[in-house]
Amino acid sequence: MTELITYPQLLEIGSTGRNSGKTFFAKDIIERYKGQYSIVALKIITIRGARGVCQRGGTGCGICTSIDDGFELIEENNARGKKDTMELLKSGCERAYLLKAFEDSLSKGFEAFLEKISKDTLVICESNSLRKYLIPGCFIMINNQRGIKKSASEVLDFADFVIDNPEVLESDVQVEISEKTRTWQLSKKLRA
Repeated sequence: MTELITYPQLLEIGSTGRNSGKTFFAKDIIERYKGQYSIVALKIITIRGARGVCQRGGTGCGICTSIDDGFELIEENNARGKKDTMELLKSGCERAYLLKAFEDSLSKGFEAFLEKISKDTLVICESNSLRKYLIPGCFIMINNQRGIKKSASEVLDFADFVIDNPEVLESDVQVEISEKTRTWQLSKKLRA
């Protein structure tokens, strides 16, 4: 197994299933710290299975069939719509990106994202799968109480904290600044 890279400027938010409140949670944190720190949001869609074939069957939405090189990184420039990246941008982050990647190209896609931001930028990322490739400053898993998808089961044991009640998403994650780097760490309230 390859040694995992540590990226302390990254707050990773995962979930056991869809519609768990990841974006709501991320927006709350962004709103809390906007203007104080440079924050960039990243939403990752990891695609499993064969390339060129819809992962859900039928014609599909085009997310996976539109990717030619293993991943596609798109910067969101519209804060007026309802897509998650638009909501993140609207909440006050400096920039928001969507990374669509086949699992074997996820690391390469994340590296392409890192080339777009400065090294001291704090990143809030919605993803389960990225945790298999790096160690974030903090990894929070939201349990939606409706089962667990495979990508969540693969990384659940690595979560620094699991929120078991998605109706009460108190974002008590605080940014602590060292002389060398900014890092995401759990506040004492979440550690209890």
